[in-house]
Amino acid sequence: MIRRFLSYSIDAGVPHRSLMVAVVVGSILNLINQGDAIFGGGTISWSKIGLTFLVPYCVATFGAVSYRIRQERVVPASARPCPEQP
Repeated sequence: MIRRFLSYSIDAGVPHRSLMVAVVVGSILNLINQGDAIFGGGTISWSKIGLTFLVPYCVATFGAVSYRIRQERVVPASARPCPEQP
């Protein structure tokens, strides 16, 4: 189960989509949480900035992977369309 979760988390565009979510959501949350420090010359907490981008990335990745695993349970492998061969 863990091996499949990790495999899906780096497959089929999941990292790119999760990164886009992290950039948008992380930027908004950083402005909300540390806007006064960023624009007012206060002390910026770099660990908080990192976590504010990491959490949305993890949530988006978890959502995408759990959806894919759920789809495997609902739709049997024999009923899924075969991927096109190049």
